[in-house]
Parts: sequence; structure tokens; C-alpha cells
Amino acid sequence: MAVKRTKSAFENTRKYNNAMTGEDKKICALLYKEISLNLPEAENKIWHAHPVWFLDGNPIVGYHKLKDCIRLLSGAGRALTSRAFSRKAALAAEARYTAADQVNSKDLRRWLDKARKIQWDYKNIVKRRGALERLK
Repeated sequence: MAVKRTKSAFENTRKYNNAMTGEDKKICALLYKEISLNLPEAENKIWHAHPVWFLDGNPIVGYHKLKDCIRLLSGAGRALTSRAFSRKAALAAEARYTAADQVNSKDLRRWLDKARKIQWDYKNIVKRRGALERLK
């Protein structure tokens, strides 16, 4: 079941992507397209100043500009086993892109499917004093 996407969420993400230049703009456009197509049930909004997709109030995937690349970040972490997706923390995983042709759509679809199936309760992390519990 698809979440009704609000115009403001779309506009805010569009503004974020349009603020990028050159290759970064192409990467953001491609990530937005792939994530939106493969997580249609997710809510998209700007969170901590960058686009993030949520399922049941929990962040699943997002991307943002770093100094020299665009970083795709997922909370599914260790489940996303791949050379392209590194694990920087126990429960987070990332991929960094400097060119749009580095984004492998097939891998991205597989990662998003795993991220949907393996969710952590980030929504209640403060209440649990930093402890994460697996939802799925």
C-alpha cells in the first residue's frame, strides 16, 4: 500500500536535489527515483537537513552531500552485505558515490528490499536510552 506523498515532502526533496550541482545533482536524482520506485510505501521527508524515507516512523534510507561525494545511508546495517555498501557502525551501512554511473540500480533495489525486511526501532531510541531493538 503506497503512502500518500504530500506535495511539501516532494517539494522539499526536489529543492534539496536542485541545490546540488553537476554530478551530485545527477546522483541525487537517480537515488530519489530508485528509492521512490522501490519503497512506494515509505514516507519521504527532509530529516536532519537531508532526504530520508521512513516506514512506520522509522528511518530506512536516506542520502546527503558530503564534501567529496553523495552518501547513501541505510539503517539495515549488517544485513546489507556487499563490497559496495560498507558498514560504518553496528547497525548502519553506507555507500558513497562521486558519479551517477557508480549507482548500481540492481544492487540498490536489493538493498532497499533488505532494508524493508530488516528494520530497527529508531523511533524509540531515546526512550530506550540508546538501545535499538529489531522490529523485523
